[in-house]
Amino acid sequence: MSAHREEEEIMGKAYDSRLMRRLMSYAKPYRNMFVLAIIVIMIIAGTDLVRPYLIKTAIDNHISGYNAPMARYEPDGVPEEIPASRRMEYGGHVYVRMNDLPEEDRSAADFQLLSVSGKYVLISGVLPPDHGDVELATTDSGTSILADGVEYPGQIIEGRENIAIFRKQDVAAVSNLAIIVLLVGAVAFLLNYGQTVLLHKLGQRIVYGIRQEVFTHLQNLDVAFFDKNPVGRLVTRVTNDTETLNEMYTSVIVNLFKDVFMLVGIVVVMFRLNTQLAMLSLATLPLIIVSTIVFRTRARQAYRRLRTTLARINATLAENISGMKVVQIFNRQRKNYDQFVEVNREYYQAGIGQMMVYAIFRPIIELISTGALALIVWHGGRNVIAGTMQFGMVYAFINYIGMFFRPINDLTEKYNIMQSAMASSERLSQLMNTRAVVADTENPVSVDRLNGRIEFKNVWFAYNETDWVLKDINFTIEPGEVVAFVGATGAGKTSITSLINRLYDIQKGQILIDGVDIRNYKVDDLRRNIAAVLQDVFLFTGDMKSNIRLNNEEISDERIKEVARYVNADHFISRLPKGYDEPVTERGSTLSAGQRQLLAFARALAFDPSILVLDEATANIDTETELLIQDALPKLIAGRTTIVVAHRLSTIQHADKIIVIHKGRIREVGTHQELLSQRGLYYDLYRLQYKDELMPEEEPDDYIASASACGGTRGIASSDLADESDNMA
Repeated sequence: MSAHREEEEIMGKAYDSRLMRRLMSYAKPYRNMFVLAIIVIMIIAGTDLVRPYLIKTAIDNHISGYNAPMARYEPDGVPEEIPASRRMEYGGHVYVRMNDLPEEDRSAADFQLLSVSGKYVLISGVLPPDHGDVELATTDSGTSILADGVEYPGQIIEGRENIAIFRKQDVAAVSNLAIIVLLVGAVAFLLNYGQTVLLHKLGQRIVYGIRQEVFTHLQNLDVAFFDKNPVGRLVTRVTNDTETLNEMYTSVIVNLFKDVFMLVGIVVVMFRLNTQLAMLSLATLPLIIVSTIVFRTRARQAYRRLRTTLARINATLAENISGMKVVQIFNRQRKNYDQFVEVNREYYQAGIGQMMVYAIFRPIIELISTGALALIVWHGGRNVIAGTMQFGMVYAFINYIGMFFRPINDLTEKYNIMQSAMASSERLSQLMNTRAVVADTENPVSVDRLNGRIEFKNVWFAYNETDWVLKDINFTIEPGEVVAFVGATGAGKTSITSLINRLYDIQKGQILIDGVDIRNYKVDDLRRNIAAVLQDVFLFTGDMKSNIRLNNEEISDERIKEVARYVNADHFISRLPKGYDEPVTERGSTLSAGQRQLLAFARALAFDPSILVLDEATANIDTETELLIQDALPKLIAGRTTIVVAHRLSTIQHADKIIVIHKGRIREVGTHQELLSQRGLYYDLYRLQYKDELMPEEEPDDYIASASACGGTRGIASSDLADESDNMA
């Protein structure tokens, strides 16, 4: 399946409960941390909710609270339960605000302090809540207040010290409230810092575990899986997709609780403060719901298109960069540029389309928010002017409306993250649900060291269903034998070596090692006894030592140097600036093919396998290195069952047995001399390789003798093998 097709199928849902349950399963080991994070976030939400209420209290009860009704007492008649801080002594009397009075004395509150024309006036009586305009009237009999045609006798409070008598508790209360607001802000700061650190640690731990699990799972999958899946896509699974999940854990899941708590808390607080204003504030809720539904549909479509075109542009980039050599050799830069421009234009248009969706949604929510604020200002302002509502109440509602729409505005970002997380989770689930075909049986046979007897019985194998690569293969290799496989490209030689390692499982027949079906061995035990030296040696980033031991700490540095000397790899390693600690770049790009091959020989010998596979191990190397390798080969194969796959027949002439494969079937078996005598496929292959060295007029017996002589200077001498076997013993 192509990358963009995969994206299209994955992005069918913006939310999938099954995937979410799986994502939550990764968070389960950290549920205590999640609970703590939720509690902290709820406390933070509480601090956000309480701040507008504190400011409302400061405005209504203290900044504008001086006009609360008061009771007047004689100095010796003040109830004892009223604290001294709540008593205001003025003109030989003590005044106490109604809220500070005992319940039974509140009806006696018949005095009020008003601010009229820039002057404080103490009147006898209490103005009704819905009073109209207030006027200050000064006559010969004194000062009075006129409100709705009713006259209230009063007196002007002169001097700051006298005004301070009536405002001292307001000043103290406002100071205390300011300190409380500051403390609440400080607590919110500390909690925000703590929850940010906690959430990111939590997210990183979860993603760390997911990444480890995915990598471990990848290592246990069959080679067939990697044949069908591009490396770039798998790397994206381990890196980009897991990082997307990190954003979801840290930015969406826990903060979602905060948003819900905030919305519910704001609604509750607003209804407790003023039902009428609360209903008015929520009048715009249907518009929000409709806008969100429309946005959700449009955003999903835009996101799917963007992800699809992104997959296409990534695939095009990867293909062109990987094949840059071919592009430049055939001068295809302009054509490839035109192709990329088209794909890039699609991605650009998809990005613009997504941007337009988000660009419309946010302003719409802002517009609805502004409409709600306008309703509050209109209705609340009229009531404040009419005297039926306090200004602090309107101020609190304006704050709560802003807080109410903030999480809704953030929905755009959270929805985008959630969609990415669902897509990433789906891709990771597909990967994690892929099961290895090559796996241990229920009760596998454990083995320490194999003897190396290999037997193929009626083996049929295909990479794809019934497209048979090997057909009814039968042969036996005795322990310690050197057996070579030859044949044209695609005949099935390398497939046989892959099956011995059990990189793939056969469809029919049996492969036995030491009389046991290899499917009954533990896979780890089987592969520990088999080492392979391939034509294209893969080296890892690190140093020389690590590429020989392959992270097996049981192989000492002394053993590494010993095997390197034994296979002649020490010739070039010792000349390097840092010797065995010399850095190796990716795939060993700074080393020649021959040097990489010698390292592979050292690696194979270091692991001391029972069975050795040499798959075109001496191809594509220079003459000097070939001499070193030819010298190393007898040392490497001595005392081991050795399987050699070769196109160059000169390297296998002294093998104990040569098996000729043609179109997936065994056509000939024998020694070099026997196969030449048969005048079959092997004979034809040999003539093709050495037609320039042998005379056409030679008779068959002379031809065979000449071929043998020719091979004697190129092949592995049997006497050398015997000598080295004695040395190893």
